Amino acid sequence: MTSASSSAGKTLRVLVYSDDVDTREQVILALGRRPHPDLPEVEYVEVATEPVVIQQMDAGGVDLAVLDGEAAPAGGMGIAKQLKDEIYRCPPLLVLTGRVQDNWLATWSRADAAVSHPLDPIELAEAVIRLLRSRVPATT
Repeated sequence: MTSASSSAGKTLRVLVYSDDVDTREQVILALGRRPHPDLPEVEYVEVATEPVVIQQMDAGGVDLAVLDGEAAPAGGMGIAKQLKDEIYRCPPLLVLTGRVQDNWLATWSRADAAVSHPLDPIELAEAVIRLLRSRVPATT
């Protein structure tokens, strides 16, 4: 399994997992093509099933994964725990929780950040920017 990142290039790859197309769309619309001027453009990989998440993460080149904790039949928190256990130098993971009170479960899953539903675009962008900055070498 590779741990190489695509951040050396011009584009960051963000995997967005949810069985709900509306949730995936909310995430992508909230972040846009360039979540922050200091970051490269973002390319999104939309995923609706757990096997494809595992396949994409195993293939490498993902700079951040946004995982819907409310997805069914496989929730993002369980997937996050599996990815952290199985991928050497796993890229940052952000879990979308059903409510703020569920954020402790995101800690259990070893996610690097959590944002609760309903999604606040500003809160989501701030968390994503923080996590993506850890993947981009400083230029100064």
